[in-house]
Amino acid sequence: MVYRPKPTEGQQSVPVEGEDITPKKDGGVLKLVKREGTGTELPMLGDKVFVHFVGTFLDGTVFDSSRERAEKFSFELGKGQVIKAWDIGAATMKVGELCQFICKPEYCYGSAGSPPKIPPNCTLAFEVELFEFHGEDITEEEDGGIIRRMVNKGRRYSKPNEGAAVEVTVEGTCEGRVFDQREMKFEIGDGERLGLPTGVEKAIMYMEQGEESFFDIKPKYGFGKAGNAAYNIPGGATLQYKLKLTAFEKAKAYWEMNTPEKLEQSCIVKEKGTQYFKEGKYKQASVQYKRIVSWLENESGLVEDEEQKGKALRLAAHLNLAICFLKLQEPKQALENCEKALELDESNEKALFRRGEALLAMKDYDAARDVFQHVIQLYPGNVAAKGQVALCQKQMKDHHDKEKRVYANMFQRFADKDAKKEAEKTQTESKDNSDEMEVEIGAQQ
Repeated sequence: MVYRPKPTEGQQSVPVEGEDITPKKDGGVLKLVKREGTGTELPMLGDKVFVHFVGTFLDGTVFDSSRERAEKFSFELGKGQVIKAWDIGAATMKVGELCQFICKPEYCYGSAGSPPKIPPNCTLAFEVELFEFHGEDITEEEDGGIIRRMVNKGRRYSKPNEGAAVEVTVEGTCEGRVFDQREMKFEIGDGERLGLPTGVEKAIMYMEQGEESFFDIKPKYGFGKAGNAAYNIPGGATLQYKLKLTAFEKAKAYWEMNTPEKLEQSCIVKEKGTQYFKEGKYKQASVQYKRIVSWLENESGLVEDEEQKGKALRLAAHLNLAICFLKLQEPKQALENCEKALELDESNEKALFRRGEALLAMKDYDAARDVFQHVIQLYPGNVAAKGQVALCQKQMKDHHDKEKRVYANMFQRFADKDAKKEAEKTQTESKDNSDEMEVEIGAQQ
């Protein structure tokens, strides 16, 4: 059936026909394909789509057009950023497709309309052309390292946080080969010990309960340049994971915990950090120790016994963070944590020694030597500090010798340059004198 109202002068009425594409099959959105697209892939929930559109009333009057602005319109599918009809319609389109959507009021602007252009209870027509679409980049840096393609939307808005207990179905593939397939229960932060790359845990923390999504994970968030021998994954490989978040229980945030809970949880994550450290996973270990600092650093509700326990946990956290950052070759952060530890215990042997190591790594040899000498004064039996003093002195000597060689070479170059200039000047003066003598001899003749 085609609806043909009397057109406005210069306009043609819009044919009201097409396939009903609404989930309810209530005729709320009719689609008429004007030009077929290419390929078989359709946009998924959360994908960013890029279109041109022309919006008209049924009499053919244009009320909005991206083509007139010469700028494509983009939106994230299924996020409620556009009218319902567009979320429904764009999900049925292929790249290159050109179609028309006839949209009843309840699928566009409803009984309120959109003043001043769209009156209440207005049926609208949109001609839409789809140019491209791509998945959602969920990385904080927006570097394209983790791209989500959503298959099924979750059932609620909250998402797992660091430390949340999750139940997930995991299927990992690389170049079409399934290398990991299992149902898992674990706490966010423990995934790497279970053979999951960091990108999978980051992905899960963006998911809602019941959500099922595909994720493309670049090497930075996957198994990196080293790959994974257990899964036969080569270095630098991009991974694909299909994840379904069946259930989760969020970990309490620090403001939701009372003092005893913070102390208890700090002891638990301290043990987790120590386990990561023993396995050589220093970055993961540092995450656990940072949680202790965040929970207890500004805690004011501690009684006497709790105060001592809290102080001991904070001191251990800063000392362990210092050694983690030294292992990660981040001496400035190591030094910061040493200073924090010394605020809690000004003569702590480990904090002083690691401060010296941090300064040595930063090539501040004089300061490092002074710190190690201070350690020896306080703790004469510290053989390692004596060795570090000797190392600092050697490094200082090597540095000075290198400077001498550099300056000697530099001065020699200057001397050679001056000698060359002097020789050129002498040669020029000799030639001038020779020319003058020739002239005089010629005159005598």
